[in-house]
Amino acid sequence: MTTTPLRLTLLTSLVLSLAACSGQKQEVAIEAPPATARPEAPATTTIGEQIPAMGGMTVPGSQEDLREKAGTDTVLFAYDSYELDAEARGVLARHAEWLRANPGVRVTLEGHCDERGTREYNLALGDRRANSAKNFLAAQGIGVDRLSTISYGKERPAVAGSDEGAFAQNRRAVTVVMGR
Repeated sequence: MTTTPLRLTLLTSLVLSLAACSGQKQEVAIEAPPATARPEAPATTTIGEQIPAMGGMTVPGSQEDLREKAGTDTVLFAYDSYELDAEARGVLARHAEWLRANPGVRVTLEGHCDERGTREYNLALGDRRANSAKNFLAAQGIGVDRLSTISYGKERPAVAGSDEGAFAQNRRAVTVVMGR
């Protein structure tokens, strides 16, 4: 194998750089978090909800703006159901109003279930819940090009627990702002 002068120069520079670096040892102190500290649960939202430079004001068209204007970003379902009750239709009507006021915003409707049932069954039920919410918003005049769905089944509970209170909060569809 022949080595060109440029390759030889680069190879020599790399060897000398590595040799120089290997002679320098630095200790870095890493503090472990206190044993009582628990990480915060990740929020459903990923869009910046507040701008610190604006003194914490809510950003129009953000997840927080949706929650403030509509009262919530979540609708709940009865056990083993994807039917929207009157309360859920009221919440989704407010979501539709908010979406009309924010025409450039796209959302994903997430379908969720409680822990009962098989993974496959709950993924299918979560899909029906997400599509039920999507179809309601579309019937309210929101373009389907602004609406996507995903089912998480029982994989992302809102509340930990195996009682009816936890189950009721986990049977839901969440409207998540995806951006403009």
